Amino acid sequence: MKNFWKDFKAFISRGNILDMAVGVIMGSAFGAIVTSLVNDIIMPLVALAMGGKSMSELCVVLNGEPQFLEDGTENAAALILPYGNFIQSIIDFLIIAICVFVFIRIMMRASKLGKEAAEKLKNLKKEETAAPAEAVAEAAPAPAAAPAGEETEKLLAEIRDLLKAREEKEPPKAE
Repeated sequence: MKNFWKDFKAFISRGNILDMAVGVIMGSAFGAIVTSLVNDIIMPLVALAMGGKSMSELCVVLNGEPQFLEDGTENAAALILPYGNFIQSIIDFLIIAICVFVFIRIMMRASKLGKEAAEKLKNLKKEETAAPAEAVAEAAPAPAAAPAGEETEKLLAEIRDLLKAREEKEPPKAE
């Protein structure tokens, strides 16, 4: 029994398990946001377009009995196929899939931009530190190199300008 608890403790304290738990929690919160988007914003607009009838009200009576009695109550003898709920579930799935796709795409682009900026900074630092000895010993005096701080500031300004230019060409999509 001691081995069980020891193995369980090792399993739980692994980093990837904690990352997965955070992912599940964030995923459920994201799901709640998307469900609210579908139920509270999109579906009322769909109902309005359908003449005020909710998607869940769509159905077919299979046995020919009237769906509602004269007093407005639902007829228990009517055999009903409520296909509207199925359509609603398909719409929910598609909207959730689109939202997840857009979110992941935005995160991947941000990660790519971060990696490009880090690579550019790394290359700049290599250029600064790997100045060849013969270039320093040339007869003609070379212009004074900017201090590392100024080079870093110039690089960061260039990265900022590139990001602004990219954003102007392709503004962020809020889908």
